[in-house]
Amino acid sequence: MYMSTDEVRNAFLKFFESKGHQIVESSSLVPHNDATLLFTNAGMNQFKDCFLGLEKRAYTRAATAQRCVRAGGKHNDLENVGFTARHHTFFEMLGNFSFGDYFKEDAIKFAWEFLTETLQLPKERLLVTVYKTDDEAFEIWNQQIGIPAERIVRIGDKEGGKAFESDNFWQMGDTGPCGPCTEIFYDHGDHIWGGPPGSPEEDGDRFIEIWNNVFMQFNRHADGTMEPLPKPSVDTGMGIERISAIMQGVHSNYEIDVFQKLIKSAADTIGYDDLSNQSLRVIADHIRSCSFLIVDGVMPSNEGRGYVLRRIIRRAVRHGNKLGAQGAFFYKLVGVLAEVMGSAGEELKKQQALVEKVLRIEEENFGRTLERGMTILNDALDNLDGKVLDGETVFKLYDTYGFPADLTNDVARERELAIDEAGFEKAMEEQRQRAREAGQFGTDYNAAIKVDTASEFCGYAATEGQSSVTDLFVDGKAVDALSAGDKAVVVLEQTPFYAESGGQSGDAGVFKTPAGLFRVEDTQKLGNAIAHHGVMVEGVLAKGDNVDALVDAERRAAITLNHSATHLLHAALRQVLGTHVTQKGSLVKAEGLRFDFSHLEAMTAAEIKTVERLVNAQIRRNLVIETDIMDIDAAKEKGAMALFGEKYDDQVRVLSMGDFSTELCGGIHANNTGDIGLFKITSESGIAAGIRRIEAVTGEAALDAIEAQQDKFEAKLAEAATKAKALEKELAQLKDKLAAQASASLINQVKQINGIKVLVAKLDGADNKALRGMVDELKNQLGSGVIMLGNVADDKVGLIAGVTKDLIGQVKAGELVNMVAQQVGGKGGGRPDMAQAGGTDAAALPAALDSVEAWLTERL
Repeated sequence: MYMSTDEVRNAFLKFFESKGHQIVESSSLVPHNDATLLFTNAGMNQFKDCFLGLEKRAYTRAATAQRCVRAGGKHNDLENVGFTARHHTFFEMLGNFSFGDYFKEDAIKFAWEFLTETLQLPKERLLVTVYKTDDEAFEIWNQQIGIPAERIVRIGDKEGGKAFESDNFWQMGDTGPCGPCTEIFYDHGDHIWGGPPGSPEEDGDRFIEIWNNVFMQFNRHADGTMEPLPKPSVDTGMGIERISAIMQGVHSNYEIDVFQKLIKSAADTIGYDDLSNQSLRVIADHIRSCSFLIVDGVMPSNEGRGYVLRRIIRRAVRHGNKLGAQGAFFYKLVGVLAEVMGSAGEELKKQQALVEKVLRIEEENFGRTLERGMTILNDALDNLDGKVLDGETVFKLYDTYGFPADLTNDVARERELAIDEAGFEKAMEEQRQRAREAGQFGTDYNAAIKVDTASEFCGYAATEGQSSVTDLFVDGKAVDALSAGDKAVVVLEQTPFYAESGGQSGDAGVFKTPAGLFRVEDTQKLGNAIAHHGVMVEGVLAKGDNVDALVDAERRAAITLNHSATHLLHAALRQVLGTHVTQKGSLVKAEGLRFDFSHLEAMTAAEIKTVERLVNAQIRRNLVIETDIMDIDAAKEKGAMALFGEKYDDQVRVLSMGDFSTELCGGIHANNTGDIGLFKITSESGIAAGIRRIEAVTGEAALDAIEAQQDKFEAKLAEAATKAKALEKELAQLKDKLAAQASASLINQVKQINGIKVLVAKLDGADNKALRGMVDELKNQLGSGVIMLGNVADDKVGLIAGVTKDLIGQVKAGELVNMVAQQVGGKGGGRPDMAQAGGTDAAALPAALDSVEAWLTERL
């Protein structure tokens, strides 16, 4: 029976829903609640705290189709991807889970029913494994399911290994929850080489594991004791690619519908014909991991998860380059991927434009260095003395040209060569050591503090309260009492002090008792406890003492205004820039706010202004800020947005600001948006690839920022005015000099009319204001004479006439200039010795000046 990958996924979830399981959405590929993991790499990751008994949910049975990535850290399949039938950087794990509900019998029956009845796999092609001492699982398979004993393989501990070190025994660590596994294998047929599990040929490809049931049965102690868990649990997993291959009658995962469509699309985009080429497999695999990592907030960078993403992108681009790809091609596969993922591709469809843009930019940036790096690498390989490329060269390619070691290894392997991985790691460690020495950090005493009691927060509507001291710590060590001068951590039974969370700063204030005063400088979460960090100012404080807890109300008020403004800013950014904008971090302090968000380009001045105006418009609306407690599903139906990196319980706080913003938030806020007063963005900058940061202030701080900006502007304006006056003075001096120079050259054009010196000249582009100085200079040089100058500047005519005082009885400057002005569309006049006029007909000026000689001849 043929089934598409999407049909397999939906059939699995529907089956377990019919068995009373809660269908839980795939968690993010970034495991926000587990700092030990680089990426989500198994279906159970999001339920880890449930299995450890640290978290209780509203259900005891769950089923998921979990997105997983294995491309870094302990689980790194990157180098094998594309070269084997079943290695991937990205895969989906179908899983069903029991948290102290059903156990081995039901888990085995569910798996068998789904495989043989829902999917209709032939029973004779299935065989199972159990841990060597797990007689209970063996009996269920043999007696209840009816599998012959010869098709049930007992798998023991690895030869030479420790006890319980077996492929069929799962353990979270050296201590803690653990238990036996039972796995189901599918026989692809005797035409494929390989033997059943436990045989010498088990590494062959004939028998493929398709389902793993993990039975969390024991709690392993440090001394090796295996204590039975009071509520044993079940964690199962089935790779959707493997089961889809079986349902589609193919052997390799790369032959299933999802990969075939991606391979065909990649080949068409690149312009390559051979669909069996392994590089196309690499590209098809990598577009999945890259796209979904970006969807879950990872951006290419030079460290951490961002660096792994960058490695995968560059590996895909290099394989496209091998096939002759011209220009950027990788990003063009995102749309195809969104379609072939079916019901699992909905989020990718929403963010398709963002994913394409991130990939295109990264691809184009790498393309500029790829050619140079490949030239150096090929030269090094061509001149290699032996079969191994030295680690220093591998490191140089990584450090200078951004070539990850596995990419260099790929190129070397294609030429049947290897790289010196140990040498590369040595060079990398030397670089890490230099980085460590460049940034030493102090001791974190919080890491040593262990608090068994929980604190109750009672400060949403209050800044004062009374409580008793449950724990005291100095330098990370528990103490019974504090004395003046002690820097300490105080834990109360209940507290109005808000512990830093969701970007909101922890509260500050004081604890008062009749015997002493403790100043709280910061408040942090410590597991389920709330830790007040500060200094014993005077007196003493002991465990069990009752205290008056007083929050710095003014500081708290400023923080809440900034926190509420952060929500308005988030909503405004999504309206102005697009719904791809998601929060990537925030810091809310009394002094202002900082907001990090996903966006690929610097905001324009117009966009910043629009966002600012939009936020202030909501402040003027004076929207009521409402908080409702509801279950997570109801919150999602209401359209509430979850904040980056936060982990939410089944019951969540939904914060609404009218129709403008609805988000999940456990922080403290103003009563109305109008309380914020005023919002002002002070800076916008980039902090990483695809991540922007806005810093802003509210209320009086916003007024202060505007006034400071205005003062700065006014100071600059005054400075500019002073400079302008100085320049004007300098310009006037220069013009006088130019006028003197011009007048000296005009002397050569003087004529005699009836024995009187006459100068008539046309100028082009001279400063009309400088003409008067020019005429005065010419009169001085002539001693006695008549001057008539015409100037054209900006298509306007300027006229000036000058007559020395000994001749004004015969010729008057005002009459002369008026005679010329009338011919150029103007008029003018002035004193007998100096007169100016203007005109509009520049074309008529030459003829008008030519008429001066005849006019003067009559009068001289």
